[in-house]
Amino acid sequence: MRSFKRHILFLSGIVVSVLLSKTCLLVLRTLTPSFAMTDSYTSTVRHGVKNRTAALDLSQKVRVLCWVMTQPQHLKSRTQHIRATWGRRCNIVLYMSSEASDFPTVGLNVSEGRNQLYWKTIRAFQHIHMHHLDDADWFLKADDDTFVVLENLRYGLSKHNTEEPLYFGRRFKPFVAQGYMSGGAGYVLSKEALRRFVKGFADGLCSHDTNIEDIGLGKCMETMKVQLGDSRDVLGRQTFHPYPPHYYLTRQLPRPRPWYLLYEHYHPVEGPGCCSDLAISFHYIDAVQMHTLEYYTYHLHPYGYKYRFNPDERSDNRNNN
Repeated sequence: MRSFKRHILFLSGIVVSVLLSKTCLLVLRTLTPSFAMTDSYTSTVRHGVKNRTAALDLSQKVRVLCWVMTQPQHLKSRTQHIRATWGRRCNIVLYMSSEASDFPTVGLNVSEGRNQLYWKTIRAFQHIHMHHLDDADWFLKADDDTFVVLENLRYGLSKHNTEEPLYFGRRFKPFVAQGYMSGGAGYVLSKEALRRFVKGFADGLCSHDTNIEDIGLGKCMETMKVQLGDSRDVLGRQTFHPYPPHYYLTRQLPRPRPWYLLYEHYHPVEGPGCCSDLAISFHYIDAVQMHTLEYYTYHLHPYGYKYRFNPDERSDNRNNN
């Protein structure tokens, strides 16, 4: 009798083991995603870009020359990371420095230092006017720690005529009657605005009366009747940003306006509504952040998410009301 019970227990154990094994396999199959890599999937993952026809088409219709203000000691720590990321998407990109190099940089007849930034800007635009005026439609200035989304810039510029005296950026209000565009956030001149800026210095109407680059350029733009364009999106959200994203994205309790929002021409918004879905630039971006923003902008997508913001549709509705 005892022998019979031992056999029954032994067989029961085998049955239970088999059932447990099958159950485990079933659970594992359920938990293992169908897109899990197999042994044959050993190649390096490449980030493909689909449905970029509109962006490629716009890159030929709205040609943007980018010039990046840099200096010899920043080529490895900053500028090479622009060349590896957003700089590739400019129709033409020029790296402006005090010295020519095989990076390559364009050597301007200026010294380095913060008090030379406006001279560097003047010389850079004069160089572009002389050598590249007909190679592009719009002319973007950016610092070597600014990240720029060229596709969004082109989309915004596509609604404007480059033969009109216009320039766009993050509009500040003090020091210049009509305001001026933040240098750190980057600003873009139409072809006619570039002509007028260079003519202003050629005719003595503009002068180097300040070491602050963006204010100096803003004064010359006002003197030469160049209009400040509104670069906000159809919901009134900013696209050019003189600081990194975290300065704006965090929702804040009511408080006195912080120092970095004191110069704003438009009423500043903090929290998720601060920044356009079609943001163009962020400033004070280091090398790691440059590649991080590159990944977030061009590669990271939530599966199954349908993009909600349709600026063309909203613009049409606003014009019809």
